[in-house]
Amino acid sequence: MESIKAVFWKPDPAAQMRKCNSLIRANTRKLDRDMQNLKSLESKTKQYILQASKRGQRNPSQSKQAATETRTFARELIRIRKQGSRLATSKAQLQSVQMQVNEAFSVRKIEGSIKSSTGIMKDVNSLVRLPELTGTMRELSQELMKAGIIEEMVGDSLPDEQLLEGEDEEAETEVDKVLGEILKTPEVPGAAVEHKPVEQEPIAADDDLEEQEATLAQMRGRLEALKS
Repeated sequence: MESIKAVFWKPDPAAQMRKCNSLIRANTRKLDRDMQNLKSLESKTKQYILQASKRGQRNPSQSKQAATETRTFARELIRIRKQGSRLATSKAQLQSVQMQVNEAFSVRKIEGSIKSSTGIMKDVNSLVRLPELTGTMRELSQELMKAGIIEEMVGDSLPDEQLLEGEDEEAETEVDKVLGEILKTPEVPGAAVEHKPVEQEPIAADDDLEEQEATLAQMRGRLEALKS
């Protein structure tokens, strides 16, 4: 019935605004879930760092391997935090889009016409290129085109290598800073420091090397899943 009406009548502005707001809310909820998952992953990664460090303290023969593991997990923690920051920025952009879209529809109600917005088009273009939001943001961009708020479809999503540029090889100073934060130790660039015991929540029993590697692989898989 709605499709038949669309052939003979112009789209209802109120219905268009509701549809746009519904899509924006769906994207916001998706970002909130992803950010919550990243917080959980960050907490687990901190525990892995503490676990490896304590194993090295208890067993000097494993100290070198433990130091390597703590730095590996620290790099993953940096990646997690950067992605969390990126998603937080995206959420702020999405909220800005919602305010601008509602304002555009309000102006249309008063003046009887609507002007395309390059500002909204720029923000939507930035958001639709994120792998996390590509599908629903494309749907939103189509609705905004129908309403005349933007004039053209937006570009393709960013490739993963561009999103993660500079994150594969984290600066050693940044890794040292993270380890100093988690282990409460002085930051010694590029060096394994002797970690003082700190009061933390109980840590699970030590895993062997194969289990640690499996854990790291699983953690990376979860991080990648958040971008799919």
